[in-house]
Formats: sequence, C-alpha cells, structure tokens
Amino acid sequence: MENIRLIASDMDHTLLTEAGQLPPHFGRTLDALEAAGIQFAAASGRPLYTLQDVFGERSDQLALICDNGGVVSYRGTIIHKQLMAVHDYQRIARFVQAHTDGLPLICGIEHAVGARKDQPLDAVYREFYHQLIFVDDLPAWSGEADKVTIYLPHNNAQKVFDEAIAPEFGADFTCAVAGPVWIDITPKHINKAKGMSLVGRKMGISSEQMMAFGDNFNDKEMLAYVAHSYLVANHNPSMTGAAKYQAPSNEEYGVQQVIAKVLATRNH
Repeated sequence: MENIRLIASDMDHTLLTEAGQLPPHFGRTLDALEAAGIQFAAASGRPLYTLQDVFGERSDQLALICDNGGVVSYRGTIIHKQLMAVHDYQRIARFVQAHTDGLPLICGIEHAVGARKDQPLDAVYREFYHQLIFVDDLPAWSGEADKVTIYLPHNNAQKVFDEAIAPEFGADFTCAVAGPVWIDITPKHINKAKGMSLVGRKMGISSEQMMAFGDNFNDKEMLAYVAHSYLVANHNPSMTGAAKYQAPSNEEYGVQQVIAKVLATRNH
C-alpha cells in the first residue's frame, strides 16, 4: 500500500451510506489524503454538478469521474468530456419509452432532462441529478449530453437490461446495471476505468499506484483496471470475484476504514 497515489470510490452503496451520507468526518480523511500526497477521486454515475454539491468547497481538490466516465474533472478543471450524438440519445429515449416499463432521463452536461409525465418522480431523480428539467417531448430534446439513465420503478433493472437494453444497445454503447432501479447507457468505451486512466495520465502514475472501491456492474472495469481493488461487503452478489479484496459494508464506512489503513502506512 506504500505506493498508492490515487484512491477512487464509487458513491452510492459504496462510499455513501444507504441514507446517502458521507462517512462521519470524511472531510478530515480527505485532508489527510491530501497531506499524504494521495489523490482522492469520486467515481460515480452521478453528474459533475451533483458531485460538486456533495463535496462542496473540497471538490476542487478532488478528481471527479462523473456519469461513469463521460465527464472527468481534475482538481477543478474538466479534462475530458465525451458527448453522445443527439440522434443516439434520442433513439434510446424513444426505445425505452416504447419497449420497456423504464423511464428515461437524458443526462445533459448542464442538467438532466426528464419527460413531463414523469415529473411526479422529481424527488427521486433530484437525489442524484440536482439540476433537472422536464420537457413535453423528451425524445425531441437536443443539447450536450453524455449519458442516458433509465429509472425502473418496479426494481427490475437486471431483467430489463437482459431482455431489452443489452440486446438492443449492447453492441454500440457501454450499458450497465447501476442498481436495482437504474440502468446507465454511455458512449462505447466510456466507463470508470477510462476516467481513472485519464486521471493517471494527468498525475503521471500507473494503475499499479491506484486503489478503487465499488459495488456494482458500472464499477467492473475500474476494479479490473487498478492494482488494488475492493468490493464493499454489500456488493451486488453477481459481482463476486470482480475485485481482489473485500472492504466492510458502506454502513460500516468500509471505504474509510481501508483508507485509514493506507494512511497508517504513511505514518511509519
């Protein structure tokens, strides 16, 4: 652990508790990492503006791998932005509305965009997408966007993924189950590992000097990429074996526990 220079964590069900809270005194942990010369990265399906809200004034000292790698910010500066073609996200939104019981959200760089008929879900969406608008004809919206996310109100994300999304879009896009009620679709070859490689290039370090934590399929590439990979104990059972090590659960602040061990090696 002595050579670790970059530590990344997924947010929901990994770093954050089930109540959506950071571990207690996590700001102190970030300060200790900074003092030890270790860069912290939040690697999330959440967009840049939401991650900036979560970390507040400290966000400019972090790497933020947003929208599963669609946007990457390093210490306050965007270093990568991979947009989806307008006709692609419009086609995905039309398909989801016509052929699944899922509700599509187009993840614009400035705000997420939902269908007006889905506005009763404002509070559900806004937990993850703090900037949010609704439009009458979602598949007709156009603007800068890097992801389509699908909300599955019946908790059947894996079923819809297997039966509809993967067969229709799996060859042309990166598609991943991001939780029991979420599926994410991003441009091909965009994932959290790509974000880690971009941050690593910026820092001049290799994957051997990286550690990462995750719980679900949108973490899989990142966990395979880094030398020191951890699944939290509450991970999706289908992810078993996707990391070298296991951390305690998010409710036990497992990410923070492992980071404390890394910091302890720097104090000897």
